[in-house]
Amino acid sequence: MGQTAAEGVRAGGVIELALALRRDEPHSRRMPKLWLMKSEPDVYSIDDLRRDGTESWEGVRNYQARNFMREMTKGDLVLFYHSSTKPPGVAGVCRVSREAYPDDTQFNKKSQYYDPKSKKEDPRWSMVDVEFVEKFSELVSLEALKEDPALEGMRVTQKGSRLSVQPVDKKHFKRVLKMASAKTKLP
Repeated sequence: MGQTAAEGVRAGGVIELALALRRDEPHSRRMPKLWLMKSEPDVYSIDDLRRDGTESWEGVRNYQARNFMREMTKGDLVLFYHSSTKPPGVAGVCRVSREAYPDDTQFNKKSQYYDPKSKKEDPRWSMVDVEFVEKFSELVSLEALKEDPALEGMRVTQKGSRLSVQPVDKKHFKRVLKMASAKTKLP
């Protein structure tokens, strides 16, 4: 009692999301949206997020992915996907802890994400903050995702799907959690 949902999961307890969100006002009035976000593990991995607790998801430079991030609200759950590695796949779960705000790297001339056309009074790029929820005991590989008929239509399994931020249907999210024997549960 008195724990946030993320603290409950970090403590090793199985969280029934609906009950946990009831304690994390103001999100008890809606179910969270569900997402998948990709990161190269040699740049930032689920282990890095577990160590740091919370981190900004910066450097997204695709308009559709940016727009998805702008739709995110505090409490939304995210499948943390390791990309550009062998094998790629879902490594764990995190949660949006801060809604979209301007990505400072777009204004930093020394950053690889610098955008000279972006203006401080009208920033092009946004980022969100995410907090660690759970690392899976084993990666759920892209191959396993593609082979599971229950995941037909999941964006990440579709040929040519390269978006680094994408929505996930509840049935697909639940299936990935089941495949991972995850502690995180959806109602």
